[in-house]
Amino acid sequence: MNIEKDSVVTFHYQLTDDQGTLIESSTGQDPMSYLHGSGAIIPGLAVALDGKTAGDNFQVTVEPEQAYGPVQPDLFHVVPRESFAGADELTAGMIFQADGPQGRQIVRIVKVEDEQVHIDANHPLAGQVLVFDVTIEAVRPATPEEIAHGHAH
Repeated sequence: MNIEKDSVVTFHYQLTDDQGTLIESSTGQDPMSYLHGSGAIIPGLAVALDGKTAGDNFQVTVEPEQAYGPVQPDLFHVVPRESFAGADELTAGMIFQADGPQGRQIVRIVKVEDEQVHIDANHPLAGQVLVFDVTIEAVRPATPEEIAHGHAH
């Protein structure tokens, strides 16, 4: 069966940046499964998977616009240190959940000053060219329940 809308796809992957630095891998873990066409994976990878079948191996380079988008300068903010009540020590690189205008989001501390904290609410992979090495393990039709729920079971 070829991958098409409402297929459940199971695959292994290795994700690197365009310099070859490993970001994430499913090696040694269960493969990832998702409902194709549900928006569960980044658009550039979904397009590359279209039409493939179990047993296919391929590599795809995904530009930021088809992944997590470009870095958006308006997602950098300076907030009062008191916004992190309960956190004894704050250092650059720490990750927190915050409630923002679009709901709950992940923010990364960029810089800590005496009374201010500089944060970045961009996705950690925003602005990066991503390279996926993919091995498709299985493709099957989704059940009506999976389609209704919008994800693989």
